[in-house]
Amino acid sequence: MTRKQTVILAGAVVIAAAGVGTGAAIAASSSPGGPATAASASSGYSWYRSMMNGYYGGGSMMGGSSAGWMMSEAGYRWMTGGAASPGWMTGGSLPGMMMGGGTDPGKVMGSLWANAPGPRVSAAQAAALGGQVPAGAQVDRAANTLTFTTATAALTIVASPSGGPDETFRAAGLTNPRVIVPAGARVSIQLVNADPDTAHGLVVTSAGAAGSWMPMMTARPAFAGSALWFLGNPTQAGMHAGTLTFTASAAGSYQYLCPVPGHAQKGMAGAFIVR
Repeated sequence: MTRKQTVILAGAVVIAAAGVGTGAAIAASSSPGGPATAASASSGYSWYRSMMNGYYGGGSMMGGSSAGWMMSEAGYRWMTGGAASPGWMTGGSLPGMMMGGGTDPGKVMGSLWANAPGPRVSAAQAAALGGQVPAGAQVDRAANTLTFTTATAALTIVASPSGGPDETFRAAGLTNPRVIVPAGARVSIQLVNADPDTAHGLVVTSAGAAGSWMPMMTARPAFAGSALWFLGNPTQAGMHAGTLTFTASAAGSYQYLCPVPGHAQKGMAGAFIVR
């Protein structure tokens, strides 16, 4: 086993040991942008088993029967999340003795899921999508606001885009814009992970959640389907993309943020207003 494989495996062990609870699919929208969704669970789980076998040859990852559980479909669902946050996001920071002080969990997960199945876009497509003004939206660049007045709101958000500030989102050429939609609107957000070495996701949750290092410990998705937990690192095949779709059923002030521990605090968050 190479040093890189050993580091990735150690990360998986620590994540598994640190997490609590179980999950179902990545997002209620069943979009295939990450390792699994309700619609793609079969192919995603098959890939997961192959990936894990490649790193530790089917041997025990944590010793005893736990390795068998991690290789099971239940273990796969636990790693990729669902109605509740993924187990690896809700158990605290990675121990320094295993991964080095301050290691970003997103770097571990980004490597593990770099070759996960799902849609991809090229770097050029990601750049174009990040600057594209969505249909039916009004852009106020001075106020850094993107406003929809239609019954449907569809936009693309690029995570950690090239040429922009690190650990931020870009939409319609704006950095972390304030997104406004009418109550009852059907919202569709395509997320593209442009970060070369870190996993990112997007969750619409309660306002103020970004102040927490691990926001999913203190806040849940605001609407059914308003979470895409993470997308892996880009590869030569392209950048991972996924879509979350939900109904903005209750007026109020919310936030969209990256749920990977520490990322929202670093700036991966923006206001999401339902009027």
